[in-house]
Amino acid sequence: MSKGGTAMAGDVLVEVDGQRLRLSNLDKVLYPADGFTKGEVINYYSRVAPVLLPHFVDRPVTFRRYPDGVDKMGFFEKNASRHAPDWVRTVTIDTPGSTTGAESLDFAILRDLASMVWAANLAGLELHIPQWTVGPRGGRQHPDRLVFDLDPGAPATIVECCEVALRLREVLAEDGLTAVAKTSGSKGMQLYAAVTTSSETRTSDYAKTLAERLEKELPKLVVSRMAKNLRPRKVFIDWSQNNPNKTTVAPYSLRARPRPTVSTPLTWDEVAACRSADDLVFTADDVLDRVADHGDLFAPLLAGKAPKIPR
Repeated sequence: MSKGGTAMAGDVLVEVDGQRLRLSNLDKVLYPADGFTKGEVINYYSRVAPVLLPHFVDRPVTFRRYPDGVDKMGFFEKNASRHAPDWVRTVTIDTPGSTTGAESLDFAILRDLASMVWAANLAGLELHIPQWTVGPRGGRQHPDRLVFDLDPGAPATIVECCEVALRLREVLAEDGLTAVAKTSGSKGMQLYAAVTTSSETRTSDYAKTLAERLEKELPKLVVSRMAKNLRPRKVFIDWSQNNPNKTTVAPYSLRARPRPTVSTPLTWDEVAACRSADDLVFTADDVLDRVADHGDLFAPLLAGKAPKIPR
């Protein structure tokens, strides 16, 4: 990323992969507890882009934006057409039942470093993506990812999530599926597996079946139903994140927490060794070091033809 001249006070013109962008308010603190600035957000996303971008190929992005910092009210934004320069790919996706009342919205596809820097400059701290991709003409494909969102009900923590994750990994392996794990960047974690399916609802149905199986197997630890009164001291396996109309926070995305924590891919040894809620908390700087050491721990999701979900 090469720097150009200054356009106005606080604005900097840069060239990223041949595209010119105006970056603004780089010194603005977006994470007051850590003094982490907008410039540091842009720097993080620029440096993590080599491992992040492959997971965004052909996936429409929902941004969670915090232009005034994480201690102020943020907002979700799906419609990118108001902000996107013409070199950012957008796709029109049907959104029936949208809270905006719109029948369709124009979503951004972050396919290169320039697009990622553009998004970071909007203070799009959190990046959320679906478990499906769009085709060359923008049509929605069948799901190619299976996800389980593990949400601990206090006083349970990510420690209990790890216990559930290890068992869930075993069950998925029995069905020929390879699981990878990441922190949510908040209090829980997620498991993913690459899959092939010819149905929009198959991943959701399968995930629900496994969640209910683990609830029966581990009734003191697992709950598969969303009712809040059932969740204290247990791990809720949220299988509904496989609904094609839902998104999940992307790997390597920042979170809007007091500190610049990241939804961080994990090794299974780390999952097995977790003994404290603090063991698996990673900030932007930590993640850049981890990528240097481990590469992309989510790379298995990108490797070749994925197995079919068993019947």
